[in-house]
Amino acid sequence: MSFLAVTIPVSLAIAAALLWLVLRAAREGQFEDWEGPAARHLFDDDRTPELEGEGLEIELAPGRGAGEE
Repeated sequence: MSFLAVTIPVSLAIAAALLWLVLRAAREGQFEDWEGPAARHLFDDDRTPELEGEGLEIELAPGRGAGEE
């Protein structure tokens, strides 16, 4: 019986803390951006992203060319 006297209040405290976290996140607008970075991978987009500095070539350090060790 003493086991229940400990586990029931602890589980209620954890449930209250989780409910508080969800309500705080909803109040701050955490669930409002449905097309943000976390959901963008769900959309099929076959376009190639534009890269900054397109056309620039990468210079390798001397002695670090392809096939050289």
